[in-house]
Amino acid sequence: MRTAAAFFDLDRTLISVNSGLLYARWERDAGRIGRRQMAMAVLWGALYHLDLIDIDRAIRSALTHYVGVSEAELAANTRDWFQAEVVGHLAPGGATTLARHRALGHPCVLLTNSSSYAAELATAQFGLDAWLANRFTLDSDGCLDGGFELPLCVGAGKAIRAERWAANNGVDLGQSWFYTDARSDLPMLERVGNPVAVNPDPRLRRIARRRGWPIEDWRDAIPVRG
Repeated sequence: MRTAAAFFDLDRTLISVNSGLLYARWERDAGRIGRRQMAMAVLWGALYHLDLIDIDRAIRSALTHYVGVSEAELAANTRDWFQAEVVGHLAPGGATTLARHRALGHPCVLLTNSSSYAAELATAQFGLDAWLANRFTLDSDGCLDGGFELPLCVGAGKAIRAERWAANNGVDLGQSWFYTDARSDLPMLERVGNPVAVNPDPRLRRIARRRGWPIEDWRDAIPVRG
């Protein structure tokens, strides 16, 4: 018998901040990126939230800066950043919803366009069961080579990743939940039986209202539907 699962977006959903921008600022403060790269990160973040960017091209461009960086170094930097900048930002409503699904015995899965390094840390820190995120490819020396595994865990790619995971783990997406703030996640929202808009951007809010999907505000301790 197949079971239901709960899938959670990370940025501005499970956590109340945009972790990508926090990481860019962390890298800038450490001197690993410059002002221009920081400005591009801010622009890309805004355009991604509005679903107005070629995200494959943007990520490929960003990764050129990390070609030759060892995976071990990137993982260590991500761990330091996560502990300093992200741990304290779990949304109150996110914590409540995670606890509810765990009590019901639902697997809780992080479904994010973040890196695998950040996703693994968030999954452990916030008590989820699994993660689906972007993996970067490596050269023979264990260093980033500028590539990434396809499909990217973005837009339709999130739905594809979730379908594969569900098939391998006895999960029925038709019975499952997906929580997100962004219209760019519409393919996954349409794939599950229980789509939920959390602190949604204006376009997702309009879609949710038109389709009768729950809208929740996770800035409060208890999600409020409306």
